[in-house]
Amino acid sequence: MIRIVIENLLLFLAPTLLYLGYIWLTSDQTTTGRGMMDEAPFVWLAMAGAALVLATLVLFNNTKGGNPDQGYEPPTVKDGKLIPGHRQ
Repeated sequence: MIRIVIENLLLFLAPTLLYLGYIWLTSDQTTTGRGMMDEAPFVWLAMAGAALVLATLVLFNNTKGGNPDQGYEPPTVKDGKLIPGHRQ
């Protein structure tokens, strides 16, 4: 569960991190870290991060599933050949 939270948090923060990295690489060295943070469009970056998380959740949504009464036979090896798992 913690892995899922960390992945979503990183997706949410990705636009901000990319923006700050771009500003840091393209700015002159007189701008300090505080100056970059004052001018950052955090509302737009937060909206972009939320859209990225939402798009990822929708894209990778798994709606396929079996019935609770349906059985599952795991993969087995018969005569040296692998028979994949399947629903019964």
